[in-house]
Amino acid sequence: MTPLQELDRRSREIFRTIVEAYLETGEPVGSRTISRRGVDLSPASIRNVMSDLAALGLLDAPHISAGRQPSHMGLRFFVDSLLQTGEVSDMERAEIDSRLTNAGRDIENVLNEASEVLSGLTGGASLVASPTQDAPIKQVDFIPIAASRALCILVSDSGEVENRIIDFGDGIGPSTLMEATNYLNARMRGRRLSEARAEIETELSDKRAQLDAAAANLIRLGVVEWSGEEPDRGRSLIVRGRANLLESAGAKEDLERIGRLFDELERKKSMLSVLDSTRDAAGARIFIGSENPLFSLSGSSLIVSSYMNSDRKIVGALGVIGPTSLNYARVIPMVDYTAKVVGQILDGRQQRD
Repeated sequence: MTPLQELDRRSREIFRTIVEAYLETGEPVGSRTISRRGVDLSPASIRNVMSDLAALGLLDAPHISAGRQPSHMGLRFFVDSLLQTGEVSDMERAEIDSRLTNAGRDIENVLNEASEVLSGLTGGASLVASPTQDAPIKQVDFIPIAASRALCILVSDSGEVENRIIDFGDGIGPSTLMEATNYLNARMRGRRLSEARAEIETELSDKRAQLDAAAANLIRLGVVEWSGEEPDRGRSLIVRGRANLLESAGAKEDLERIGRLFDELERKKSMLSVLDSTRDAAGARIFIGSENPLFSLSGSSLIVSSYMNSDRKIVGALGVIGPTSLNYARVIPMVDYTAKVVGQILDGRQQRD
């Protein structure tokens, strides 16, 4: 039985009142505040219930003389069991639609505008991860540039070009480069790199490909290892509204925690991995404080939702970071709606191109 299931009706009402007051003010909540919000109990009775809630791990006392506030576990229980999310207002929906559709056909412009509008409407910091670069391959080439080096060039159907310099050692001549090029073009043309990779790896490991050892090694270096080692190549992380986090911070220790979060935001890879972890989630996903190592020090929450391309494949994600007192009921549907609009625009752009 979970702690919340152990609560009787009175304790559940007081718990809900505490969390709602905390989310409105961002401040610890005392027994008198709960009384003024319509709970028909004496302050002493309320304090006893609050003590029981703290013993269950649902409430914290940040200072000895202060009231109580929900713990990260308490917030998780509230979000999962008691929160009633609202709808995106007509005004907010119209602003999101207008700004994103007016951003034009360039996906970078659309993502930048999505980040700006989310930050502005929610009062938090917004994060937008650009799509993974996995368009169908049009052509692969190996171009010799030195005795033991070659330039691997991948051209996608969308016209994007990706290059990587391969150090393959001695013993590879023009015929080997041509052999590797022909092999890859035969298996990759019109297919995504991620789709062709498994087949190529299997053929090479089973030695079913009619290739000499040098060509097989070149293919591993040029494409198979490339797609595995650099899954975030070409991706960007757009962050807007850092100042909003500073405004929500109070004491000096809060500012120090926010500073540590800023450091993590500068390390793109760790934040992209958090956003990418939502790929299997339906709708918005919520990380609260210590639930994720990235936010445990800053005491922040993240609401994130994925967006899809025209193939209904999840290719990116966007979200909002704020204090744990974030207005979850309002921000969750806003993040989810913005992700859907980005996906619709990306779908239309790809169909027209």
